[in-house]
Amino acid sequence: MENELQYLGEMILKKKHDIAKVVHEDRMSGVPLTQTENEDFRKIEPLILKVRAELIALFGQALIDYKDREKAVESVRSWAAENGEYFFNMGASLNEALKDTSFYREYIWKSIKEEATKENMSADTVFEVIAIIDPLLDKAVYHFSLTYVEAFQKSLENTRAAILELSVPVVPLQPGVGVLPLIGNIDAERANLLLEETLRQAEKLRLTHLIIDISGVLTVDTMVANELLKVISTLSLIGVEAIITGIRPEVAQTIVALGFNLKELTVKGNLHQALNEINLLNTN
Repeated sequence: MENELQYLGEMILKKKHDIAKVVHEDRMSGVPLTQTENEDFRKIEPLILKVRAELIALFGQALIDYKDREKAVESVRSWAAENGEYFFNMGASLNEALKDTSFYREYIWKSIKEEATKENMSADTVFEVIAIIDPLLDKAVYHFSLTYVEAFQKSLENTRAAILELSVPVVPLQPGVGVLPLIGNIDAERANLLLEETLRQAEKLRLTHLIIDISGVLTVDTMVANELLKVISTLSLIGVEAIITGIRPEVAQTIVALGFNLKELTVKGNLHQALNEINLLNTN
């Protein structure tokens, strides 16, 4: 049986490109592509064929090294780690990528069946091949999916981080003076970023004054008010004076109702008044 397994493994290695080509042609035959999509696909098609052949070769090698199952699993895991992320970056959906599985199973087994029949191999050999290849293909699917999902989650986190950073836009107006227009809701995550990013930008821009406009903030509750006060206090420690603008009447009522003393803050009605205040401060 050992010789038969090695024989079949070597056969798969020898035919890996032929099997990959048949898998690829059958798999892509039912995929509708526009002319532009087809042209773009042709550019990466050689690489996809190479990836397919590499996976098929792993099954052949697993039959040759059938006593070392862990080596085969590790090889599949390595292949999946590299190509799961690649297919995600390429824009392929996980559902579409996993449709390849049945094609690999069908054509690898077709090649094995033809060779086993031709060489009159024993049933024990066939059952052993099943015990090696089927679980290995399942593991390839599992690790490929895991890597794909991890790449997807990483992309979501990076996108969310980028959006959050854009939600704290410190805009320089003139040397030493910047404005921070806050828009939308401020949740706990954005509040934490508000403090970190404001301080970073204030230091980077060498600000002496920062106008914080909250006219676009939808709701000011205890958490939001506390975070704004924290930002203002922390800015003062690094020599940056903060001026609050855009407090709507209903927001002012809410802040007072929450027990915050506006007299401790520099508050102006709008950006123009804030700039006048800064000019007065600069002349003293």
